[in-house]
Amino acid sequence: MSDNLIQYECSEQIATITFNRPEKLNAFTDDMVRELAAVLRRFDLDQDANVAILRGNGRAFCAGADVRQRQLRTREEFDRNGGPQGWGANASELLMRAVNWKPVIAAPHGFAVGLGLGLTMESDLVVAEAGTKFQVAETKRGLAASRYWALMNLRGGSAFATEMALTGGFFTAEQALAAGVINRVAPPGDLMAVARALASELAANPPLSVRATVRTRRWYMEQAEKEAYLQTDPLKLHLTEDFAESARAFAEKRKPAPFRAR
Repeated sequence: MSDNLIQYECSEQIATITFNRPEKLNAFTDDMVRELAAVLRRFDLDQDANVAILRGNGRAFCAGADVRQRQLRTREEFDRNGGPQGWGANASELLMRAVNWKPVIAAPHGFAVGLGLGLTMESDLVVAEAGTKFQVAETKRGLAASRYWALMNLRGGSAFATEMALTGGFFTAEQALAAGVINRVAPPGDLMAVARALASELAANPPLSVRATVRTRRWYMEQAEKEAYLQTDPLKLHLTEDFAESARAFAEKRKPAPFRAR
């Protein structure tokens, strides 16, 4: 297995981008976000690649952000970074750093939580393995779920998006398909075959035609995310007592103390 946190390979015009931290369920550190940014740049400039598939090694697609590394920082670190993420390690900007606007298919399995859900919802198409569990983890962490609501709402799941963003509960691939926020559900063991079949359909079309639609969709996605951030960034929820208690409780594997709305 490669030591790289993010692996890249390409065949038949389809790039496969693999999250490679299976021992931590592919929870993202700052370095892993930066490495994914570099790999997505490589894909964007790769003349042999017209479509990419995002996948995860091991038991999960992505368990979200590494809480111990990204959410247990000091107040001074939060102030310097402007939030829980490290400087230059904001995962919500990754797919907008494009020149060629090639389509990306997310292929989640196991769990796609928090940051993993965000990468899934930002991808242009989604093929999930049956039984995959998703969660807007930010709600339980004391952070704003507005961005996730905006992304799911953009994909057509308005009422469903509101419920999932407000409750922070898990939902399955089958529920997501029924709500219209993902494209396909693959039988267990067939995830990559189904994802590659869909990718092949895209790769068979004139590339510039496909990329025009991708660029348009991502413009609308970016506007939706910016509007969500405009509503929530001034609240600085990452500096609240509730956020700190939730992060500590997660790291200590205990239930959080009653939240106090401060």
